[in-house]
Amino acid sequence: MAQHGKQYRNNRVKVDSQKKYSLDDALALLPQLTHAKFDETIDVSIRLGVNPKYADQMVRGAVVLPHGTGQTVRVAVFAKGDKAREATEAGADFVGAEDLAEKVQGGFMDFDKVIATPDVMGIVGKLGKVLGPRGLMPNPKVGTVTFDIGRAVKESKGGKVEFRVEKAGIVHTIVGKKSFKADALRANAMTLFETILKLKPSSAKGTYLKSVALSSTMSPGIRLDTSAIIAELTKA
Repeated sequence: MAQHGKQYRNNRVKVDSQKKYSLDDALALLPQLTHAKFDETIDVSIRLGVNPKYADQMVRGAVVLPHGTGQTVRVAVFAKGDKAREATEAGADFVGAEDLAEKVQGGFMDFDKVIATPDVMGIVGKLGKVLGPRGLMPNPKVGTVTFDIGRAVKESKGGKVEFRVEKAGIVHTIVGKKSFKADALRANAMTLFETILKLKPSSAKGTYLKSVALSSTMSPGIRLDTSAIIAELTKA
């Protein structure tokens, strides 16, 4: 069994594992946990009442966090002509078509997101074995296969996160950095939760939002009160 360090054990006693915290209380507690020498990422783990092995219960999507992620995102765009120029003007880090595909085939992977216009997916499709395992394959369901290339690039650079439920029914994603103010983290988290709720499959039965935990890179998880989250999002 893995042994946790002294710092983690000290943080662990500050979190009541039996308690379900309100989002505000959790965000107030987070700064008291750990003293890492870097700006930790704030992670969210959401356990859903779905069975991902059934296609009609797959929860997948993307959301633009209102206050961004705090991360620098390098975007590669596959496009030609005017759309390639549009991507460059929007701030894409790498733009190309066959030439970019050749670089990727040769091992070039200095990017975090890949966006493509529909007309060049024949080129991108050949990179499936390279991009797919890394979760970088463009997909129209999350807005990374689109002719609205300028908007897609700006969203990716500005705070768009993609998520997909795993085999165990859990969604892992981020909502910002520890240096963010609590109200910014709150707005980001609630935007994510709202998106997740809207994506509830019609075939999913029983409790959909089963559990939510908030943590920083080096901290233990803080369980959230899911009923309070749902109540806030569904109130008139």
